[in-house]
This record gives sequence, structure tokens and C-alpha cells, in this order.
Amino acid sequence: MRVIARIHSDFAAKFGVPRQSGLVDALEANIIFEPEFRNPDALRGLDGFSHLWLLWIFDQAVRAQWSPTVRPPRLGGNTRLGVFATRSPFRPNPIALSAVALAGVELASDRGPILHVRGADLVDGTPILDIKPYLPYADCLPHASGGFASAPAGETLGVDIPPDLLERVPPNRRDALRGVLALDPRPHYHEDPERVYGFGFAGLEVRFTVSGSLLTVREILPGKG
Repeated sequence: MRVIARIHSDFAAKFGVPRQSGLVDALEANIIFEPEFRNPDALRGLDGFSHLWLLWIFDQAVRAQWSPTVRPPRLGGNTRLGVFATRSPFRPNPIALSAVALAGVELASDRGPILHVRGADLVDGTPILDIKPYLPYADCLPHASGGFASAPAGETLGVDIPPDLLERVPPNRRDALRGVLALDPRPHYHEDPERVYGFGFAGLEVRFTVSGSLLTVREILPGKG
């Protein structure tokens, strides 16, 4: 397997990343190909599709040993299920699959062709193994059973961002930040209203607390490094 590209997203680390792709459509990211694969011919016809499959590597979740059971966040983090019945990043082979919206194909760039995508759940710099078009007639199965995750993991929190702090976020990133926070980035078993959480987003450090069903942003600072 060879890495063909890397994604450039607003997430500096795993914390804060939506737990599935497509949950926050306002999230924007770019896919930059490795030099060997910067051939526009490889993308011929891709602009006819609205969505793509990304096959990528959980490079921040690689472990020497694997476990046959994991604790899905959707079940509160306390119930164990078989690893192959989940989308946990801790797998025998750390391979992931995400469906993203294709927002545009940029061919004239000093970094080669660039794919602009929306709704990606990948950390900045994540290596991508392959890109395939999403085919609605084959990939969408409306009557499929979703097991323990049959209901969408939608927004669960109200979000309060003081206006003076929101001004520190680029206007084109504000809706995405609200969407990410409304999904509740915390581990599901955390319920301490005094605890301050933080994660990197769009070059900023966002710090917040959660009390009941309300998330309040406490600080937005310049990102580290």
C-alpha cells in the first residue's frame, strides 16, 4: 500500500473530530496528492460525482496489539462489542472509510491537483490510500439495518459562543465550529460541569465547558505552533 494523498483539515488532533463523516457539512478540507500522484489525468471525470469515498489510515491510533472487543462511544463508552461490529479506530489493520462531499476539483495549483471536500472526519495530515466515486445506486441501501448505531448521531448540545470570542474565528469557519461543538466532542462518560476541555480548530485553541445540555465556549486562543 502507498499513500497517495494527505488531507488538510481544521483539526490538529483527534479530539473534536466528528465521530463519523458527513455530520457537519460546513467542515471544509483539501486533499493534496503526493508528488508521485499529481497527475491531472488521474482525476479525469471525477467532477461528475457529488460525493467520494476516502480510504485512509488511522495513523494516530496504531497499536502493537489488537483487542477483539472495543467500547463504542455511542453506547456510553462502558459496553464492549466486537471490533468488527464497530467503526473503532483500534483495529487489526488501521484502515478507515469515509464518504465526503466533493466541493470542487482544482487542477491549476503549484501543489498539483487539489480536491476540495466537505464533511470530512479526518485529522490534518491524515494519509489517504485511495479515492473512489460514491455511486448512489450501489452504495446507498435505504432498507439496511444499522444495529446499535441505527439512529444518526446528531447534535445534542446547545452552543453558546460569546460574540467577542466568535470574532476571533474566521467567518467561513464559524458554522463548522458550531456544528462540531453541538455534536459534543467529549468522551460520553464525562459529566463534570467544571472541567474545561480544549481542542485545536482552524489554527485556534477552543476551550469550553458543558453543563447539562449547554456547551459554553470559555476561551479561543491562538493555536500552539
